[in-house]
Parts: sequence; structure tokens; C-alpha cells
Amino acid sequence: MNGLPQIRRFLDGFRWEDVDRLAYKHAGEAPFRDVTRQLLFASADLGCELRYFEVGPGGFSTLERHRHVHAVMILRGRGQCLVGGTIRRVAPYDLVTVPPLTWHQFRAGPDTPLGFLCMVNADRDRPELPSPDDLAALAVDPAVAAFLRGALSDS
Repeated sequence: MNGLPQIRRFLDGFRWEDVDRLAYKHAGEAPFRDVTRQLLFASADLGCELRYFEVGPGGFSTLERHRHVHAVMILRGRGQCLVGGTIRRVAPYDLVTVPPLTWHQFRAGPDTPLGFLCMVNADRDRPELPSPDDLAALAVDPAVAAFLRGALSDS
């Protein structure tokens, strides 16, 4: 394990010992609201990272896609996610798999944070943001258009 601690204790407020709470992205790099990340585990031997993201109430992650796959396990709160053209409600212990080159975004509900673990390749491509044509293609579906505007539904 390359000298990593065997146990990283969970702390109050969905924090872990010896883990910094980091900015999600640089301001202005991509549209998002009220998101932080914590790198919980990284291993060159396994070629992966396990990260914890937290989206504040009413916040959202960036709408993006990339060549790598990742798996997302919801740990805290409720919200919705867009994966491809499908919108799903998410709650603790739901597992969301995001295939390669698939548009995706996570949105927290209005009253509580949405926290999730995300497993990705350690060596991965940079996210691609949607072009105006990509957004228009996604917005053909009225439910997706409403989701992208930030209107959470009961879907």
C-alpha cells in the first residue's frame, strides 16, 4: 500500500482524518455550484483513486463526459443524476455507473447535501464540456431540459 495508513478514520461532517477538503474545480473552469472533493485513496498498484464529493443543497456537479468509466456510490442525502439521456433519483447506497463518453451530472436536493464516493482510474483523460450543439441535442427531451435548468422532478 506504499506506506498509506491501513485505516483512515471517518470524522463528523463527512470528513476523514488526514484528508483535505479541496475545491471541486477552479472557478470559471466549468459550470458547477457548491461542490467539494476529498481524495480518500490513491494507489499506483491498483491504478485507481477513491474520492468523496459533496454537493451542497441545491448544488450541482459539472455536466461533462470523458473516456474513462467511473462508479459512484451515494452515501449521503438525496438528489438526481443525469447519465446519458436518463434522469434518476438517487439516495444512499445507490450505485451509479457512468460509461465512457456519456454526459453526466449530479444534483443535490434543495434541503440536504448529496455526498458520494467516486472510483476512477488514477490516469484518466480530462473532462469534456458540452458544446452548444451537445446541449441542444440533450435538451430535445423536455425532462432533460428541465433537469439542466435545475428543476428537480419526481422522476
